[in-house]
Amino acid sequence: MSKPRSLDLPSRTRAYRLGTPRQEFAVLDSRPERRVRGTVLLVPGYTGSKEDFLALLDPLADAGYRAVAVDGRGQFESPGPRRASGYTPRVLGADVIAQAAALGDGPVHLVGHSFGGFVARSAARLDPSAFRSLTLLSSGPGRVAPDQRTKLRMLRAALPVLPPSWVWAVTRWLDGRDPAYVADPPEIVSFLERRWFSTQPAQLIATGRQLRVEPDRTEGLAGLPLPLHVAYGDGETVWTVGELAHMARSAGARHTVIAGADHSPNVSHPAELTAALTEFWTS
Repeated sequence: MSKPRSLDLPSRTRAYRLGTPRQEFAVLDSRPERRVRGTVLLVPGYTGSKEDFLALLDPLADAGYRAVAVDGRGQFESPGPRRASGYTPRVLGADVIAQAAALGDGPVHLVGHSFGGFVARSAARLDPSAFRSLTLLSSGPGRVAPDQRTKLRMLRAALPVLPPSWVWAVTRWLDGRDPAYVADPPEIVSFLERRWFSTQPAQLIATGRQLRVEPDRTEGLAGLPLPLHVAYGDGETVWTVGELAHMARSAGARHTVIAGADHSPNVSHPAELTAALTEFWTS
């Protein structure tokens, strides 16, 4: 889970609902004050939301890029079906293609964080012409590491049978047992709780399963007709850094390791990540 450190909306950012032929999606849209060098679509990960990219919006706009972060279907402030069958990789990928088209800026740079990388690569396979490039941020070739799969199995088993408040309490308790855990300010705790209860349980069940069973997609990434970028922190734990490095080499991707970052460089190291992204896009 990415946890924003501040919920303050950047001055150039507008929150609204993006209409597409598929449905409306809640977005945060930040625009440069001068000439736009390109548009970036930011796709969040499991249990996440568009707010995971708040720290990245102003730096990207300062660099000349329109940056749009989105809640996927069933995530936080975007509606979604109550059946897990409504969240297949093809459905979620088609949503991203529709979002890119609705922005009206032609092909966009696509960035997917964690599970959002699975969604982004599905979209790129379905219609590569919709995108100028693909960045997989802290997103591995296939299923997550064994300890993460155990957590996801527990969550998947609990969601259909226990009250959401119980599942939330257990999730917070498990987070607190992590040696790297740092207590969140009250306003962030309140936001995380609101995000949890606003997300469709079916979305969490379906996407959590995909994180547990997804096969290695490195070969498919290598065949995409798009510039590809693999970026992650040197403290990544959801996938091993060895897996991520191997994926980058095998797919012929640009490869960025952000020193001092863990699973969410978009939160902890926005300046360093912006520099890596913009260097990739301009190259």
